[in-house]
Amino acid sequence: MASLLTIKSPPPHLQRIHLLVFVIILTPAQSTSHCRTSCGGILIHYPFGVDDGCGSPYYRRLLVCSETGNLELRTPSGRYPVRNISYTDPHILLIDPFMWNCMDRGNFRATRAFSLDTSTHLSLSPQNDYLFFNCSEEDVIIEPKPMFCERYPDRCDSSCDSSSYLCRHLPQCASALGSSSCCSYYPKATESLRLMLKYCASYTSVYWRNIGAGPYDQVAEYGIRVDFDIPVTTRCLTCQDNLKGGGTCGFDTQTESFLCICEGRNDTASCKDRDFSGHGKTAVIAGTVTAVSGAGAIGIAAGIWFWRKVRAKAPVTCGVQSNDNRLF
Repeated sequence: MASLLTIKSPPPHLQRIHLLVFVIILTPAQSTSHCRTSCGGILIHYPFGVDDGCGSPYYRRLLVCSETGNLELRTPSGRYPVRNISYTDPHILLIDPFMWNCMDRGNFRATRAFSLDTSTHLSLSPQNDYLFFNCSEEDVIIEPKPMFCERYPDRCDSSCDSSSYLCRHLPQCASALGSSSCCSYYPKATESLRLMLKYCASYTSVYWRNIGAGPYDQVAEYGIRVDFDIPVTTRCLTCQDNLKGGGTCGFDTQTESFLCICEGRNDTASCKDRDFSGHGKTAVIAGTVTAVSGAGAIGIAAGIWFWRKVRAKAPVTCGVQSNDNRLF
């Protein structure tokens, strides 16, 4: 009677190696993810970026897309929600939840002084007005200023203006303060703002929003306006040119040198540049990279070579491990 030879499957450890190599080979490689272009419904364009390596290095790590999907600006005094970003009239509108608002009325909560990092390309807009409430008259000079001070504040002294238009016409809630006092003062430095808050119950910031082309086509709203510069370079304009691939301006996260972020690769000039010398910089963009690395490819090749070698040497043993086919 003919004997039936049963060939068993390879040992479990060989199966695992085989499966791992098979899965890695069949997994399609993906390229570097694009820089996010929005967060919380707010558009993110150059010079900003919420992903490291995107935008200009001058604004690196200043904007944060929080876990809840809200855009925030990071400053030395904290993180502040961003209401809007304008790129035509370059500025950021911030909300400071610690500042006084109409809902507080005569209840003044503990607050903190807003500050910016002076080493960045951000600056407080001169279109901001600061209102201080219930200040100590023994420590703060509170007096009405002439009318021309509103147009030429540099010609006036550093007193807190008790006749301020905004104090008499609080935006959205003209009578919210009741009997509490109010005066207007523009701090020229963060330290002077801290000193004011030391002797005042609270404060708020009001900016003038343009609603037309005229100099007086403005309305007052609560918030902090922060101006910014847009660094324009020939390399960035070339990178963004749709005729040359329409890339995204970014930078190397290690050297902060310019990079043009393209579909599937990064370049030093533009997305249609045939000089591939910049492609090796993909790994230093801190985006989501799931492509197989060079080291991984070498590991795969070594695994395949080892698997073939074992199969070539291993005799048919019907599943019995011997010294000839032992792995470990």
